[in-house]
Amino acid sequence: MAHHHGSDPETDPNTRLYNPYQDLNLQGPITNLYKLPTSPEFLFAEESLHQRRSWGENLTFYTGSAYLGGSLSGAAVGLFSALRNFEQGDTLKLKINRILNSTGHTGRSWGNRIGVVGLIYAGMESGIVAATDRDDVWSSVAAGLGTGAVCRAARGVRSAAVAGALGGLAAGAVVAGKQVLKRYVPI
Repeated sequence: MAHHHGSDPETDPNTRLYNPYQDLNLQGPITNLYKLPTSPEFLFAEESLHQRRSWGENLTFYTGSAYLGGSLSGAAVGLFSALRNFEQGDTLKLKINRILNSTGHTGRSWGNRIGVVGLIYAGMESGIVAATDRDDVWSSVAAGLGTGAVCRAARGVRSAAVAGALGGLAAGAVVAGKQVLKRYVPI
């Protein structure tokens, strides 16, 4: 940058620097414009009273967690399947290929299946909480019951009832475990 006569624009009295805020009549220092709130803001005061995730956050959290857990579990199962299926004359390249194909295929398959279960559970739980306006253990258990029943409904009433009972038990166990962790494990 070429300076004329060796002068610095910030100290030269003949130079006026542009201030984009000059016509705004701001009270206090300019830095107040950038002091953003650190806590969540709510449109309605009632929203701030509920200490829970919104239905959209729930949907994203449960679906994503279920997909991730399913994918990792499926990849582990695929790894053991690939290791079991090694043949005598396999080269290292073929063994690696077998492992990658098996873990990828099984991981995706499990991730998709369990991710859908998480999606259904999130929808059920959000619907139950919205209908009853209660977010407690029983809402989670009812959502688990409904999810198990919906996931196995195509296999008949008996299968849906058993899966519903198992889903309710699983959801109850997860919520109870979460409460125990909150109480006894300092984080």
